Amino acid sequence: MTLSRHRIAALTVAAALLAAGAAYTLLPASGGVAHAEGQPAAAAVDVAPALARTILDWQRYSGRLEAIDRVDIRPLVSGTLTEVHFKDGALVKKGDVLFTIDPRPYAAEVDRAAAQLAAAQARAAYTASDLARAQRLLSDNAIAKRDFEEKQNAAREAAAHLLAARAAQESARIHLGYTRITAPVDGRVSRAEVTVGNVVNAGAQTLPLTTLVSVSPIYAAFDVDEQTFLKSVNPARAAGTEVPVQLGLANEDGYSREGVVHYVDNRLDSNSATIRLRAVFDNHDGSLLPGLYARVRLGGGGPREAVLVDEKAIGTDQNKRYVLVLDDQHRANYREVTLGANLGPLQVIEKGLKPGEQIVVNGLQRVRPGSVVAPTVVSMDTAPQAVKTAAAALK
Repeated sequence: MTLSRHRIAALTVAAALLAAGAAYTLLPASGGVAHAEGQPAAAAVDVAPALARTILDWQRYSGRLEAIDRVDIRPLVSGTLTEVHFKDGALVKKGDVLFTIDPRPYAAEVDRAAAQLAAAQARAAYTASDLARAQRLLSDNAIAKRDFEEKQNAAREAAAHLLAARAAQESARIHLGYTRITAPVDGRVSRAEVTVGNVVNAGAQTLPLTTLVSVSPIYAAFDVDEQTFLKSVNPARAAGTEVPVQLGLANEDGYSREGVVHYVDNRLDSNSATIRLRAVFDNHDGSLLPGLYARVRLGGGGPREAVLVDEKAIGTDQNKRYVLVLDDQHRANYREVTLGANLGPLQVIEKGLKPGEQIVVNGLQRVRPGSVVAPTVVSMDTAPQAVKTAAAALK
């Protein structure tokens, strides 16, 4: 019985020691109580004040590039093609010779016209001299009036034949010049559709020898809706100011080129409720080709003040967008926002946020709305992804 009491006492002491050891291991070495009490550590996040900037609203559209000048090169005289003076796809200058048609028949026509002109000049000179003699005889009544009138008519007829001969010679020279087919504008030629040795015919219905398109500047044509036209384009036209346009290609993320609206159609398409616009862009490097798809961004409506944040600071809650706004107690509060245009890495906030309010810009996924955070204040301009490439989109 006594032995049993000793064993019970020993077991009681051992249990107490185990409990004390377990309690010791639960206490942090620093003596803190946060983990012991079940409180999670504050998440470390970067925060930045919302920016206030003057911006220009942009509307996005799809368009196609068009050459300012497009010329189908056709022969103006018939004959045998004797030379092709360009390489397919080459750049040419206005006046460069592209093709040569056998000039010999047309050179012969020039010579024949020159001979006819010489004969007409001789005939005109003779009849003029004869008329002058008849005029002197008439004053002395030494010639019949009828004979004088015949000489007068002969002189007039010879003068008319002289004019016709001069015109025929000029026409022959023009046709001879047409045997050298030149570029009417600067641009890039397509391939030669007809090779040397083939006979070509003059006429608008004949197959073009090649096609020539201008390179720079170049147009981008696109259709805008009625509201955009009334809000952005029409007021600018009335004020005499240019409407800015930015252009990006299919393989580009942003908008690499800037231009202005060059042309507005004279009517609205009632079927699509759109109006055709055309913007002009510099293309000195020749990288823009007619027919390419283009992403177009149309600016207008005038500059305005807007709130901008790093797009990484925006969270998604089903069909809503939100940011986490810090209060004085470093608590991250849920705030629903309405988004506007995207300007590079910065996002316009139309509703829900004021300039200067501190929001979480990095570490959003580590924070629960309403929780306390450990903030590090950074500039919105240096927040992740909010680099200075956005400056190009800000006005």
